[in-house]
Amino acid sequence: MDPIQLSIFANRLAGICDEMGALLRASALSPNIKDRLDFSCAIFDADGGLCAQAAHIPVHLGSMAYAMADLVDGRDWRPGDLLVVNDPYLGGTHLPDVTVVAPVFVDDAPRAFTVTRAHHANIGAHSPGSMPVSRTLEEEGLVIAPQWLKRAGQWQLPLCQQLAGLAPDPATTTPPLSVPRFADFAAQASACQAGARRLAELIAERGPAALERALAALNDYGERRMRQRLADLADGSYRFRDWMDDDGQGQEDIVIAVTLTVDGDRAHLDFTGTADQVAGNINCPLSVAAAAAWYCFRCLLPDDAPSCAGLFRPLTLTAPEGSLVNARRPGAVAAGNVETSSRIVDVVLGALAEALPEAIPAASQGTMNNLAMGAGGECPWDYYETMAGGMGAHAAGDGLSAVHSHMTNTLNTPIESLEEHYPLRVLRYALRRGSGGAGLHRGGDGIERVLEFLAPARFTLLTERRRHRPWGLAGGEPGAAGENRLNGESLPPKYSAEAGPGDRLSLASPGGGGYRVAR
Repeated sequence: MDPIQLSIFANRLAGICDEMGALLRASALSPNIKDRLDFSCAIFDADGGLCAQAAHIPVHLGSMAYAMADLVDGRDWRPGDLLVVNDPYLGGTHLPDVTVVAPVFVDDAPRAFTVTRAHHANIGAHSPGSMPVSRTLEEEGLVIAPQWLKRAGQWQLPLCQQLAGLAPDPATTTPPLSVPRFADFAAQASACQAGARRLAELIAERGPAALERALAALNDYGERRMRQRLADLADGSYRFRDWMDDDGQGQEDIVIAVTLTVDGDRAHLDFTGTADQVAGNINCPLSVAAAAAWYCFRCLLPDDAPSCAGLFRPLTLTAPEGSLVNARRPGAVAAGNVETSSRIVDVVLGALAEALPEAIPAASQGTMNNLAMGAGGECPWDYYETMAGGMGAHAAGDGLSAVHSHMTNTLNTPIESLEEHYPLRVLRYALRRGSGGAGLHRGGDGIERVLEFLAPARFTLLTERRRHRPWGLAGGEPGAAGENRLNGESLPPKYSAEAGPGDRLSLASPGGGGYRVAR
């Protein structure tokens, strides 16, 4: 395919994903989606292969790319259908991340799919924010196996009512679209359908056969780009290991190990040596492990490389079944998607640093510092947020400070939005100066945030890098460990408790690792 035409085609697909994201953000009600941007949009071909994605959340997009073929295969798709799923063992990540899929019909056949995935702060867990310190999947909320949210354009009312938190009522004839809890599902549906219309227009303009040829050319081009990059690495095996702080259920220092084998223009990742899955919720399904691993290799390529299925053809991955990174049902996974995925990035980058020492940065904060809270009663509320920290330094300079890094690509909740929506007051929000690791190039600094409760609430912390600090490279020092405190008293990395009016919760995020011994 002509290179210019191929570039135009790839950017048109990416533009549709961007438009889906803009619509989703504009129509959602929750601060978690409209302010923090905790959502992702992508396009897949008729077989479930990744065609394009917006620059949204890496852990969402990589796991969708890994599992979409199984979701779309063998279903009786009809125009106007919407499929919904959040089951982590059937293509999801963790239960708050809900995926909605829409088919794109041309000539009475599904030619492609548009997909959104968004984080819902209330998915029915036993603790507010739906990020509990859990032991089983069922404790984490409503498990949605793949099913129809819309069938041939008609809302499936019992499921809609369940998602809205209402008891099914056979007498109801209209879906509860005005219920705030359901509004974000409706926003996802609108974004998928808008993307499907745009993509149908593109297919009608070019024709289905031309679309297939263009997608084949795009995937072949992506594969060539990745193979060319892998060929730059010296053949051999590179090993790295790192540790999770704990699982929230008493087990500490949980190892994640990887062996990266480079053979010409191919690479294989083997997670043999990783700990078995644990009682707590830091387990993750293999799709999440793959998302973290593929992200690291995507970072080796420039921005103009297409984010498509062909990009990952030269990469393979294995992990022992029943291990922390390939968990079995019903293992709890709420923190696996956020915390374990971050550590998988650290170990894969650590292995890559052995092969490309000048191209890989030191460890970034290695945690999303997850905070969930809320209350029931007459004025129920649920809040969830991840918190920025320091990025690792690198051969060309210092790490960035106060940013979300790697597997999360969200923003913070603005103080104005936080205080408007919830009974909270922000007392401090500042750089944690000096928390980055020392070196010729310093790691980025984390942040400090102090929240005061204005009403009774329950809060939950799912955090990491409170015991094992982010590592430096080439002799650089590690970044500072994070800290959790309630009224000045230190809290463990995984913790849940009640708070009353006037209580103050303080979080300090880790800094990034330093690079090279300081002169």
